[in-house]
Amino acid sequence: MTELPKDLNDAIAQSRIATAAALSDGKTLLQVELVFPEIALQAQSITQQFLPEFEDIHAGVKVFFPDAGSAALARRDWGQTPFKITDLGSSRTAVEDKIAPEDELFLLVNPAAVEVAQVEKLYIAAGDRPVILLNPRLEDVATIGIGYAGRQLRDRFLNKIESCYYIRPLDSAALFRCYPQPWQVWLETNDEYELISETAQKPVGDDLERILAKAMGTADPNSTAPAKPLKKKGFLAELQTFLKALTQ
Repeated sequence: MTELPKDLNDAIAQSRIATAAALSDGKTLLQVELVFPEIALQAQSITQQFLPEFEDIHAGVKVFFPDAGSAALARRDWGQTPFKITDLGSSRTAVEDKIAPEDELFLLVNPAAVEVAQVEKLYIAAGDRPVILLNPRLEDVATIGIGYAGRQLRDRFLNKIESCYYIRPLDSAALFRCYPQPWQVWLETNDEYELISETAQKPVGDDLERILAKAMGTADPNSTAPAKPLKKKGFLAELQTFLKALTQ
């Protein structure tokens, strides 16, 4: 069983292995999420550490940044690379034109909800070639919506995305998934993290609160009622040690 990462480098290494395992199982639409404060500021360095696993497997790797500016910055900072760097463009730019026959794998760095249409078009144009989303922010309800159009988008595209690696610190806990393992909830006890739950689907909202409340002895284990929100001592105070290690 994969343990929680000890630091950010460890998390990136785990995410590479999990993504490679999912690709070998035939998955072609994957996402990796390191849900830490200000993680987007480290997009370039995270991408550089993530890529080597796939350069060895696929000769034609193409990296997409959300806009021309961030793509140009990566080209300047990285210099000559064995992979190609471009951007998703805009609604006025056909992202399909940025895909070449020799491209074998597509890595999309930090795509946001405003780029979801471009991301979907790229996925369709990629065919059976793998598309990996690194730290995406596609599920912005304010942008995607909760009505009929939003439901259609989720059913048509977003729900197809396989979350092969996910790590999110919570208040005295962590939500974790490392493919092919199930979703896990870890609870901090005496400065150590203990596995308290495994589920096939990602636990969110009341389900996640109920898991944590049961483990902390603040809920009736037989109750199906929504758990009361856990009292928080302060996000940064509770996670200072964990986040310090993960963001060094």
